[in-house]
Amino acid sequence: MTSDAGLTSQDTDYARHIQEVLNELRQMERTPRLVTSPDELEALEREIRQRTDRLGSLLVGYHLQQALDAATVQAEQEQLVRQWPTPLKNDGRVKVGIRTAQGHTVPVWVAYYRRKGQRRVGKRDAGVYAGLVVLGIYDRCTPALAAEVSLFAAMLGSLREAQDVLANRGVALDTKTVRLIAYRYAARARLEQQIDTAAFEDTVAGRRVVISSDGGRLRLRETKRGRKTKKGRKRYTGAWREPKVLIVYVVDAEGKRDASFAPVIDATLKGPDAVFALLRTYLQRLEITQADHVLFIADGAPWIWKRVPLLVHALGLAAEQVHELLDFYHAVQHLGQVAALRKDWSAKARTRWRTQQRHLLLRGEVEQVIAAVRPLCRGRHSKAIRTHREYCIKNQGRMAYAKLIALKLPIGSGAIESTVRRVVNLRLKGPSIFWCRASAEAILLLRSYYKAGRWNLLKHMATSHRALLEA
Repeated sequence: MTSDAGLTSQDTDYARHIQEVLNELRQMERTPRLVTSPDELEALEREIRQRTDRLGSLLVGYHLQQALDAATVQAEQEQLVRQWPTPLKNDGRVKVGIRTAQGHTVPVWVAYYRRKGQRRVGKRDAGVYAGLVVLGIYDRCTPALAAEVSLFAAMLGSLREAQDVLANRGVALDTKTVRLIAYRYAARARLEQQIDTAAFEDTVAGRRVVISSDGGRLRLRETKRGRKTKKGRKRYTGAWREPKVLIVYVVDAEGKRDASFAPVIDATLKGPDAVFALLRTYLQRLEITQADHVLFIADGAPWIWKRVPLLVHALGLAAEQVHELLDFYHAVQHLGQVAALRKDWSAKARTRWRTQQRHLLLRGEVEQVIAAVRPLCRGRHSKAIRTHREYCIKNQGRMAYAKLIALKLPIGSGAIESTVRRVVNLRLKGPSIFWCRASAEAILLLRSYYKAGRWNLLKHMATSHRALLEA
């Protein structure tokens, strides 16, 4: 292996190579270069950056080797090996190339532990570089590089865009490597999330909490039965699937979102039960029982409302703490559809009727709204109008808008609608975009934490090795 930082597989003399780069930089300092055009200035900046990036990588490699040789880290790696799910045997120290955030690869010597038993000729048994795991190094990438690659994969429009941005920074990775780093990063974070029960640093004690959930749309690449293509590839269908998205946020005394509390956002393709299991975990870690008010707000989807009472009971929330509310604008939309079905009305009459019902809803007079719809259930579109009436009757207990307005709590689910758009639609939905399920799950997790402003928490989860010990 030849490293990008200038060290060969037989050479780890970091002090000498660091001194060489420092000499090059001092030489540039002593002999200023006259630049006379923007292109020349850009070339100079790139040259300086290449040297400083190389210097940075060498320093990282030097400190990393010192850490791996330190008694403290060696004691931690021995403890990790003892706790490993399968017995491991020290196979000796080997040289491993580690990619750094500066875009270079540096070699370090580290102990390799393999499974106990007779070693197969020509093959390395499944094992682990315990010292690297202790320092949060997976896939031969430093934690800073893995976090940056995963962040670009989540925030940009595609893995190709992430590759281009990294290349402009001097980090040359192909698309497959970007994918592998980001998806494994997300997988480790999800595993750690499942076993971590510690409370968040910020809680919702004494606060007014709003909880909402909804579904998005994306297309999954699902294997199709039958013969393969002429090129030997499996056929597939692009089935539309609905990822479930959740958000938990806090509002102040005026009903506006509290900027001091970063919202909790997550998403999954595993269905309603999975998203409510996630929601339960988050609310427990936020100490939801100590909140002043807990508002569940969503559209009329039955998969949401039939699970809310079960969640409330599981969390141990008091009845006086909890409010269930149907999104006001979904309710108004149904009334607008009722008016649109009255073909014998003029446009002005439809608008007037819809506005009257809207005002009644805001005053909490839901019975009068239902009574106003009932006589319209006749004629050609009676069945469709009756469906909208049943929608209002079914959700009548969740339409206490006047009460929630008095409490200065939100009556609209715009937060979750916006979250679905930012997390799902702007990254995973588009023309001719098909996802494998595991890939979509990875991007959903990464993008959810990025959009929530909780990326540092995700980094902590992805670099932890506790989940590996539970395997």
